[in-house]
Amino acid sequence: MALDIGTLARNNRQIGIQLELWANRELGKQQLTGCQSQVLLYILRHADDGTSLTAIHHAYGYSKATLSGLIKQLREKGYVRVEHCQGDDRRKLLYGTEKGQKMLQKLFETNRKAQEWLDMNFTPAELFAIEQLQQKMLLKLNQLNACKQKEASEHEKRATSTRAV
Repeated sequence: MALDIGTLARNNRQIGIQLELWANRELGKQQLTGCQSQVLLYILRHADDGTSLTAIHHAYGYSKATLSGLIKQLREKGYVRVEHCQGDDRRKLLYGTEKGQKMLQKLFETNRKAQEWLDMNFTPAELFAIEQLQQKMLLKLNQLNACKQKEASEHEKRATSTRAV
């Protein structure tokens, strides 16, 4: 039987969507979405030194525009505060507020529930194999996207230099 990569990609996407829907229901009382909760958890885990939008972008792969919107929402809800970085006023660091810190236990509990629910269907060896395969897929996709981005950039440079002549 031939492997259908399209089906594999759709299944992975559906898993992500279903986890997001579950998290949205679990965290709805706190007026948080699953995506907001993951970003908040990242910020809270880096509470001592603060973290930046760029660091979150690298950790999760969300666009900086999307993250800016998420962080704005978290600030409006009182979970996150922003401070200018000492020595570089252009750079801003993100910290959890007291309200955000109070959410930490709920976020850990929600993640634990999701893991328990998912873990009951797999052996540790199966979970390890899934993680390894996902990492392999992500590495290959990152390489593909970097290559395509480089090609597009080179194409734009050629087009610009042609117009300049």
